[in-house]
Amino acid sequence: MEKNRSSFTGKLGFVLAAAGSAVGLGNIWRFPYLAAKYGGGIFLLVYIILAVTFGFALMTAEIGLGRKTGLSAIGAFNKLNKKFTFIGYLAAIIPAIILPYYSVIGGWVTKYLAVYVTGGGHEAAGKTFFDDFISKPFEPLVWLLIFIGATAVIVLLGVEKGIEKVSKIMMPILVVLSVGIAIYAAFLPGAWEGVVYYIKPDFSKFSATTVLAAMGQLFYSMSLAMGIMITYGSYMKKDVSIESSVTQIELFDTGIAFFAGLMIIPSVFVFSGGTPEALGKGAGLMFETLPKVFETMPGGTFVGITFFILVLFAALTSSISLMETVVSIVCDKLKIDRKLSCLIVFLFSLALGTVSSLGKGALSGVKVLGMDLFDFFDFASNSVLMPIVALLTCIFIGFIVKPQLIIDEVESSGKFKRKKIFVFVIKYLAPICIVLILVSSVLDAFGIFKI
Repeated sequence: MEKNRSSFTGKLGFVLAAAGSAVGLGNIWRFPYLAAKYGGGIFLLVYIILAVTFGFALMTAEIGLGRKTGLSAIGAFNKLNKKFTFIGYLAAIIPAIILPYYSVIGGWVTKYLAVYVTGGGHEAAGKTFFDDFISKPFEPLVWLLIFIGATAVIVLLGVEKGIEKVSKIMMPILVVLSVGIAIYAAFLPGAWEGVVYYIKPDFSKFSATTVLAAMGQLFYSMSLAMGIMITYGSYMKKDVSIESSVTQIELFDTGIAFFAGLMIIPSVFVFSGGTPEALGKGAGLMFETLPKVFETMPGGTFVGITFFILVLFAALTSSISLMETVVSIVCDKLKIDRKLSCLIVFLFSLALGTVSSLGKGALSGVKVLGMDLFDFFDFASNSVLMPIVALLTCIFIGFIVKPQLIIDEVESSGKFKRKKIFVFVIKYLAPICIVLILVSSVLDAFGIFKI
C-alpha cells in the first residue's frame, strides 16, 4: 500500500461512505419500478435473498481485493496476477461511463429541487414540464455543471475531509427522510392496497424473469462490478471487520430501497389507481408522477422539497463514489496528485455528460443500436460491461487466486461466519446467474427476448 494513501478513520466512516455509494437513484426510482413490474412482494423477497447471498459474496470479494492490495481496480488485479490486469481496466471503464450520464440525472434532480424551493411545484406537476425541460439544449447543461461541480469539490477534499465527512451527514438524514415520507405515503387514504401489493409475496407471480430482474438491480443498486468497492476497500483499515461492514452496507442499501418502494408504490395506487402504465414509467415515475402527487397533498410543496433533497442526497453520494473511483485510478496510473486528477476527471465527465444530456435534446436523432446517446451509455455500462466484469471477477477469485485469498483477508480482522456461502456463490452460483443476466439483457435490448 502507498504510504501516503488516504484511509477512512474507522468502520463507521467506511460503512457510511460505502453505503452512500450503494444508495443512489437506482434505489429511489429503479427499485420501486422493478418491484411493481415483477410482482411486488415476490420481487422484494427474491431481491433480499439474492442480496444476502450473491450480493454479499461479490461485495466481500471486491472489498477484500482492495484491502489486500491497497490499490484501486487496475492495480489490484495487476498486483495479484499481471495476466488479469485487463479486468481492472474493464472495471475502470464502467464508472468513467456511468458518472457523466448519472450526473445528467443528478442535474435533473437539482433542477426539480430548485423549482420546489422557489415555489414552482405547480409548474413541475404540468403534463409536459419534464419533457420540455430535458429537451432544452442549454438549461440541463447548467444543472449538470452544478451537480458535477459539487461532486468534484467533495472528492477534491479527500477521503476523510470530503467523502467520509459528507457521508456521515448525508446518510443518517437520508434514512430519516425516506422513512418519514414512506410512513406518510403508506397511511394515505387508499394506500393500503399498494402496501399489500408491495410487501406480501404472491408466489403465483414468481418466474425466472423475476430472478433475472432482481439480479440486474443488485449490480446497479450495490455498486458492484465497477471498481468502486475495490477502491473503497483499499482505504479500509486492517482492523475493521469486512464481513460485518458488508452486512451493514447491505442493510442500508436494501432498507433505503424498501422504503423508496413503500414511498412510491402506495402513492401511485392512491393517485393513479396502481395501473401497469402508471407503475411502469421508470424515470418518469419520479419526475412526472410524484409532482402530481405532491400537488394534491396538504403541504405538498414542503413534501416535494423534502423528497427531492432525499433524492439529491442519494444521487450525490453515488456520484461521489463514482468520481472517487476514477480519480483514484488516474492517480495510481499517471502518478499525478489528487487535484490534477480531479480536474481531468471533472472535464472529461462534463464533456461526456454534455453529449449524454444532448442525447435527450438536440442530439436525440443520433442513434446507436437504436438507442439515443443517453440510453446507449446506460445500456453499455449496466447491461453489458458490469455483468462481464462481475463474471471475470468471480472466475479470477474462484479459480485463479482462489477464494482462500479473500478468506484470509476477511479473517485477519474477525471471524468469517458466512465463509461456505461465499465460496459456493463465487465459484458456482454467481457465474451461472451472471451469464443468464448478460445474455438476457443483450437479447432484451435487441428485442429478441423480453424479460
